[in-house]
Amino acid sequence: MIKVQQIPKSKIESVDFDNLVFGKTFTDHMFICHYKDSKWQKPEIKPYQPLTLDPSASVLHYGQAVFEGMKAFKDHEEKIWLFRPDENFRRINRSAHRLQIPDFPEKYFFQGIKQLVKIDQAWIKQGEGNSLYIRPFVFASQPTVQASASDEYIFMIICAPVTTYYSGGDINVLIAEEYSRAANGGVGFAKAAGNYAAQFYPTSEALKKGFQQIIWTDANNHEYLEEAGTMNIFFKINDSLITAPTNDRILDGVTRKSIIEIAKSNGINVEERPIKVSEIIEAHENGSLQEIFGTGTAVVVLPINSFSYRAKSYKISITNSLAITLKKQLVGIQYNQLEDSFDWTVVID
Repeated sequence: MIKVQQIPKSKIESVDFDNLVFGKTFTDHMFICHYKDSKWQKPEIKPYQPLTLDPSASVLHYGQAVFEGMKAFKDHEEKIWLFRPDENFRRINRSAHRLQIPDFPEKYFFQGIKQLVKIDQAWIKQGEGNSLYIRPFVFASQPTVQASASDEYIFMIICAPVTTYYSGGDINVLIAEEYSRAANGGVGFAKAAGNYAAQFYPTSEALKKGFQQIIWTDANNHEYLEEAGTMNIFFKINDSLITAPTNDRILDGVTRKSIIEIAKSNGINVEERPIKVSEIIEAHENGSLQEIFGTGTAVVVLPINSFSYRAKSYKISITNSLAITLKKQLVGIQYNQLEDSFDWTVVID
């Protein structure tokens, strides 16, 4: 059993749900579990509150931290659904393993999420675009500046009510020529905190030039296209949907693999293979490049209107958008509006 301490009075009445900023408003409660003496201790759900950490906490010095991103959805009958939570559980432990963090028990993970979401279910609003963003994360908490894996960790889950990530407008991306997101043998496949910190500077430079995101290229020669910002990326060329294969540089996105399976079920040819910058430019020039879109938990599916490479911009004229078609099918499953023939969704009783 998880020990539960509920807040005396919810703060939900003070929240403007029509003007939420993604990831800045949090629900009333949080899940927390400590690792010490070589084992995970008894978990708790308690009121959302600040943490007290020693200044020498290992995570502050060596960045030993990983996280996940997932969502809960409320259907028209007020039932609450999770989408492929088993994938998030497996991935957070894969990420943890790469950073020498002990695996988190499956029982605690699923009990913690379900109980926390159930307690704070009033924060999940009905209607497409509305959801509860769930952030499980784990970090090294041992007070030490010794450059070695920590002996103590804290695993937490916090939740934030969210609406549509991008509110509209053209999405223009810059293909990276200098910076890379990850290298062979590194931690690019893991949802390690440091992966995202390293993106902030080149992304800020791209924003100054009027771009919303960067399409990352390989670290060797900046020749192959890999991810777009914090999203996996897809290219529709002729009648095929192409995306980079997952490897030790590219995140195995849950939305990515879901879109691949939905596309295949629609009879669309999907290719998971390396794709060069030169191939995309050539496809644009000969008219066979029909769409580019990103996928991720926060954005779901995001059409990209143009890309720039070596100071030249390439506009994409989208007709009969495959991205929108696939998004509608995926969202329909998430909100229990369409039949889940893939057995992806989990109801919270």
